[in-house]
Amino acid sequence: MMPSSLAKACFAACRAALAGVAVVTALTVAVPAQAADYAALVAASDRSAADRQADAKRHPVELLEFIAPQPGWRVLDMAAGAGYSTELLARAVAPGGKVFAQHSRPSDKFGERKASPAMADVEDVITPFDDLSRPALHDLDLVTFLFGYHDTTFLEVDRARMDTALFDALKPGGILVVADYSARPEDGATVGKSLHRIAEATLRAEIEAAGFRLVGAGDFLRHPEDARTATSSNNPTPVDAFVLKFRKP
Repeated sequence: MMPSSLAKACFAACRAALAGVAVVTALTVAVPAQAADYAALVAASDRSAADRQADAKRHPVELLEFIAPQPGWRVLDMAAGAGYSTELLARAVAPGGKVFAQHSRPSDKFGERKASPAMADVEDVITPFDDLSRPALHDLDLVTFLFGYHDTTFLEVDRARMDTALFDALKPGGILVVADYSARPEDGATVGKSLHRIAEATLRAEIEAAGFRLVGAGDFLRHPEDARTATSSNNPTPVDAFVLKFRKP
């Protein structure tokens, strides 16, 4: 029979080895979320010249690193517009992912983009901002609302209902990322039509009122030199913009 002291030593060694395996396994599981090569995705040779030109202002690598979308994710891109961000997300969640592109009305430019092979797993969803009742829009991993939230301040949109619909569309732990052009704090949500901006604190308060928790903020689109008194489309300096990440508990 093995001496008790030796047995105890062997038992402790086995436990340490098993713990090491558990740590390695945990690290192995965590690696894919950190290993996505978003720079290579943005550098893909089949992206359009127009998108490459927009990259200088939109900082797509930094945006994707901040959002951290993963293959297989189901995503809703609100106010998809011509689809610049929609296509980036579609590339990031491939293979196996799905992107829904929300429009309040059909978009010819988006229709042209939809013919691209990179958009094969994208579905255009024509629906009001505050009505996300489509059966497919549930248990999503991610919702993005990039530079379109300010538009809802002057359109016929019930923003409280919209924000609740965004919350309901996500699965528990799901992520909402909102980016928009900064207004002065005192302007709140009153300059959406005139300046195409919204105050960061106002937007954050509205989103959090729906149940979201702020978990991150990106500074890669910040321009403190912007006085925030001119329209975002014709500003004398680069436009200050904020990027916020929220999570559904």
